Amino acid sequence: MTEPASPTFAAVDLGASSGRVVAGRLQDGQVRLQELRRFPNRPVRLPDGLHWNLLHLFTEALAGLRAARGLHGIGIDAWGVDYALLDARCRVLGLPFHYRDSRTQGMVERAFARVPQAELYARTGIQTLPINTVFQLLADEGSPALSAAEAIALVPDLLAYWLSGELVNETTAASTTGLLDARTGGWALDLVQRLGLPTRPFRLPADPGTLLGPALAHHDLGPVPIYAVAGHDTASAFVAAPVRDEHAAILSSGTWSLLGVELPEPVLTDAARQANLTNERGVDGTTRLLKNVMGLWLEQECARVWDAPFPELQRLAAQAPADVPLFDPDEEEFLAPGDMPGRIATACRRGGQREPRDRGEVVRSILVSLACKYRFVLERLEAGTGRELTCAHVIAGRARNDQLCRLTAEITGREVLAGPIEATALGNVLVQARAAGELTTLADLRAVTAASAEPIRHEPSPDRERVEETYRRFLAVSGLATPTTA
Repeated sequence: MTEPASPTFAAVDLGASSGRVVAGRLQDGQVRLQELRRFPNRPVRLPDGLHWNLLHLFTEALAGLRAARGLHGIGIDAWGVDYALLDARCRVLGLPFHYRDSRTQGMVERAFARVPQAELYARTGIQTLPINTVFQLLADEGSPALSAAEAIALVPDLLAYWLSGELVNETTAASTTGLLDARTGGWALDLVQRLGLPTRPFRLPADPGTLLGPALAHHDLGPVPIYAVAGHDTASAFVAAPVRDEHAAILSSGTWSLLGVELPEPVLTDAARQANLTNERGVDGTTRLLKNVMGLWLEQECARVWDAPFPELQRLAAQAPADVPLFDPDEEEFLAPGDMPGRIATACRRGGQREPRDRGEVVRSILVSLACKYRFVLERLEAGTGRELTCAHVIAGRARNDQLCRLTAEITGREVLAGPIEATALGNVLVQARAAGELTTLADLRAVTAASAEPIRHEPSPDRERVEETYRRFLAVSGLATPTTA
């Protein structure tokens, strides 16, 4: 008698620099992942600004999905905040802007003039970043597209609609907009009105695991079910973090570094707002209290400017001296594309230090500064939650950056567990598997993760005096203060 085939689900995982299609087969309490297709995600600059080429990403995703066989489901995750506006027939009203476009200049001030920052945070719990959807929508104010919009779709919502013909606003992606009520999980429509934005486009939010329907026939994928998973890629990655207790932090490491903890309720205190911590929605109504740190975008942009491969830059950084100049990686000047090595040199001079002498020192300055900022954020998370955080799970693509993981363990004084590298795709697959009835609780999903990948351990440095001197220097040159209790 032939045994039934193991259920296989496809994850379309779109990051800020690349996308891929991954098949995940659930068998014997584990998930085996197979990458079917990988493709670059290159924005396009048009006369009106910087945009995402979503048609290219969708075409590549379809090519990867057509390479799969016998799928039991498909889910899409992507970065947050960026969106498309749609008309009454769900046709896109213009190519979505890239969050690094400069059109949001002045929009933070416009928003807070209409709804004070403290009031907005008390409802939505989202950190103030100029890239947030709320500020992008204010940049659309008065435009024909916003005036005509009957729906809004964040990037994972839009591509899932193109696959299935069913449009929803999935909650984890919706929470990145700065317009979702952090307590109820519904749209804060009264705030939307006070901000001067139309409420019409905002649809009833849908939870991760919602079945949208079969793939549209013209895609030639067969009647495979399309699921709304944890559409924000960080939410999918958190699903696959093998945390066992409340003393673990999670660092999703990629173009951005998203460092936080999983909580049953949001933290909406003034101290959390002043620390610029963000409360994003997770699976099963959980809250991801975290902080966006600029992340390895800094190295990526240096590599682009130099036209240099990452392995070579990592080799040079490993050879650089330990006492490199430091800077705050979250300065707003680092947000936009451009001469990143020059900006880092300027930031170091502004902090009263010398400039990095060569490429190796620039990259090591990035890595050490990131590790110092991680410690700063961990201390603020401890102050805001009352939890002692004794270890950090580094997950997603840059968990393979051994040098950064080692520096993070050294400088934070906490054990670092690196992996799974494929956390985002794995979390996407696990949410689908649960929706299909193969798994039940969030604990079950994490048990599968623990069985599927063995983390690499990095221990803190015993030379605490040297580490503390580095951290004190970072705080001094970046103008940051030791966090206080929330």
